[in-house]
Amino acid sequence: MGWNSWNHFGCDVSEKVIKETADALISSGFSKLGYEYVNIDDCWGELKRDKDGRLVANSTIFPSGMKALADYVHSKGLKLGIYSDAGHYTCAKRQPGSLGHEEIDAATFSDWGVDYLKYDNCYTDGSKPQDRYPKMRDALLKTGRPIFYSLCEWGVDDPATWAPKIGNSWRTTDDINNTWTRIVSRADLNNKWAKYAGPGGWNDPDMLEVGNGNVTKDEYGAHFSLWALMKAPLLIGCDVRSMSPGTVEILSNAEVIAVNQDPLGIQGEKVYKHGGLEVWAGPLSDNRIVVILFNREESRATITAKWEDIGLKPSEKVQVRNLWRHKNLKNPRTGSLTSSVKSHAVKMYILTRIQK
Repeated sequence: MGWNSWNHFGCDVSEKVIKETADALISSGFSKLGYEYVNIDDCWGELKRDKDGRLVANSTIFPSGMKALADYVHSKGLKLGIYSDAGHYTCAKRQPGSLGHEEIDAATFSDWGVDYLKYDNCYTDGSKPQDRYPKMRDALLKTGRPIFYSLCEWGVDDPATWAPKIGNSWRTTDDINNTWTRIVSRADLNNKWAKYAGPGGWNDPDMLEVGNGNVTKDEYGAHFSLWALMKAPLLIGCDVRSMSPGTVEILSNAEVIAVNQDPLGIQGEKVYKHGGLEVWAGPLSDNRIVVILFNREESRATITAKWEDIGLKPSEKVQVRNLWRHKNLKNPRTGSLTSSVKSHAVKMYILTRIQK
C-alpha cells in the first residue's frame, strides 16, 4: 500500500512533490491506514551515469539527491520507492535502464535507502523477461536490504506462471488509464491469474486511478473494491495533496482495506456472470467470505449471490456486513444474498458464518 507518481504526474515529478506527498500521507491519516510506500516512477534521473557508472538523480528536480530524500521519507515513518527498467533505457527514455548494470544499480538503491523497486520492460535486448528479471532479484538480495521487487512486464509473458519465484508482485496487464472501460478490463485480465497469488507474491492489475477525475464516484468505488478483493497492491495514483472528500472517503475505507490486507492472502475472483451482472468472491481469515455484487450494465439491476457460487453450503447461515455502509444487515441470510445495485457500481459484503 502506498502511492506512485505516474498516473497523475507522469514525468512532472520532483523532490517537492515527493516530500509534500509524504507529508500529506501523514496529515490525511492515510499512513495509519497502511499507505506506507512513496514511490517515484520514471523521469527522476540524469540521462547519463556518473564516472563510476552509477545512476544519478536529476539535479534540477531532485537537488538534495535521493539519499537525503529517502532520509526525509523515512523520518516520517514511511518508505521510499524508485523506478528502473530491465532494458537499455526507461520507458520515457529520460534515463538509463539497468540492463547489464544490475549489481551497481541495486547497490546504489540500497545505499540511498530505497525500499521498493518498480522494474519496467522497455528498450530491451530482445531476450525474455524470465532471463532478465532474475538478475535484478539476485542483485537486490545481494545488498542485504529488504527491497520490495515489483515486476512490470505488463503481463506479456504470463508472469503469474513464473514471477512468484522472482518478485513480490508482477503486472498482469498493460497500463491502466483513467477511463471506466480500461479500469474494468484490467480487473478482467487480472482475474484469470487468481490462483497464482498469495502471501509474498501478488498479481498487479496496475495502480489506482481513484481521484484523478473523469469517472464517477460509484465507478471509483467499484475500482477500489475490486482491487481490494483481488489483493492487488493499493497504490494511490492521484495527487494526495488535494483530494476531494469523495476521494478520501473511498481510499480511507478501513473495512475495504482490511479485505485487501487480510492475512489469509487469497485473491478473490469472479464466480458468476450473467451479461453485465457479476458476483466476485473469495475466502478471508476466520472462515469468512468477501462478496461483491458488481453491476456493469447501464441501469440499476438486481444481483443474487448464490451460496454454491461463493463457497458456502446451501444450509449455512451467515451474518452479512455491508462494507460501504459500515453496518450489518438486520437478519441473517441462508442460501443466497440479493440486492439492487446501481449502474457501474458495487455492493461489498463480508459474510460471517453463524455457528450452530
